[in-house]
Amino acid sequence: MIKVLRGNPTPEELAAALAVVQARAAATASAASGGAESVPEGWSDPSRIARTRGPHPGPRSWTRSYWPL
Repeated sequence: MIKVLRGNPTPEELAAALAVVQARAAATASAASGGAESVPEGWSDPSRIARTRGPHPGPRSWTRSYWPL
């Protein structure tokens, strides 16, 4: 049950709000019931960043710590 606490929405505004709530509820229900599994994108994979070992500590190692190796 949805209750309007403030304001006086038009029937069109109320219908739009209910459509959004119903779509969100349906998407959540399908995801919980075993819908399509989400595959992480390649850009968010941490191993993409750390493919090589970083510079070893030593004299002037700070000069080799810049991001683009």
